[in-house]
Amino acid sequence: MTTRNQTTISEFLLLGLPIQQEHQHLFYALFLTMYLVTVLGNLLIVVLIRLDTHLHTPMYWFLSNLSFSDLCFSSVTMPKLLQNMQSPVPAIPYSGCLTQMYFFLYFGDLESFLLLAMAYDRYVAICFPLHYTSIMSPKLCVGMMALSWVLTTFHAMLHTLLATRLTFCNNIIPHFFCDLSALLKLACSDTHINELVIFIMGGLIFVTPFLLILLSYARIVSSILRVPSTRSIHRVFSTCGSHLSVVSLFYGTCSALYLGPSANNSTMKETVMAMMYTVVTPMLNPFIYSLRNRDMNGALRRLLNLRIPGPPTPDKK
Repeated sequence: MTTRNQTTISEFLLLGLPIQQEHQHLFYALFLTMYLVTVLGNLLIVVLIRLDTHLHTPMYWFLSNLSFSDLCFSSVTMPKLLQNMQSPVPAIPYSGCLTQMYFFLYFGDLESFLLLAMAYDRYVAICFPLHYTSIMSPKLCVGMMALSWVLTTFHAMLHTLLATRLTFCNNIIPHFFCDLSALLKLACSDTHINELVIFIMGGLIFVTPFLLILLSYARIVSSILRVPSTRSIHRVFSTCGSHLSVVSLFYGTCSALYLGPSANNSTMKETVMAMMYTVVTPMLNPFIYSLRNRDMNGALRRLLNLRIPGPPTPDKK
């Protein structure tokens, strides 16, 4: 369907991933496994933090929200990708495309703010350990989350509403989901307003949290260097290593995809990088945060001890 009248476009065709037909079943099984691992891993973290009172701290509260956000972020694109891989016509309705774009932006933005909140939490814990409890109060944590929800809702809704005013020359999207940049490339109408909003809001929603995360870690490093010791350095790496790994994965792939020159990005390169931060990063986060994490491992052992009864004790005669 190729037209210049938006009202006649009832659906878009998602070309998906450039996979040869004979390899479709293999990649379908691979992506299904990755999605199931993502769902189960992040759900496990949410359940552990919810059930174990030892993990009822600001750091793990933000982590549970991050895991839930990762689960939803991956669920925005992966089920439709898996469905289209088994469908002869990989279509998505016009309204479904805009809905997918909205939730993709929402949970992507939310992840950025949650990573910032976790960086601030680590900054307070390391630089102001004696005042940590009073600073990171439940009221502040809930306020930070509420502000994140408001900003992400506004940002996602703004782009979605601006997309509804566009007319399209083509309904074929060379991607596996309704990405905003891919939609703009199909537009016949003027997209300068959309691009201006992307530039301005991208700086506020994406770049600003990243710079504040860097500032938090700069202050942490500065605080450690004032009193250098093996114990303090080990403490920083043990508490911040997982967070830094996730920040590097998320912002690294997003920066390469959206902040680099678009002319240098082929469709294949854009698709691979999008897979990295929509599928791979949410799948790896549970492993990153649970690996060598004594609190999480202890919570898992306590949960298993509650759920798995021990061997029966023989009766004494």
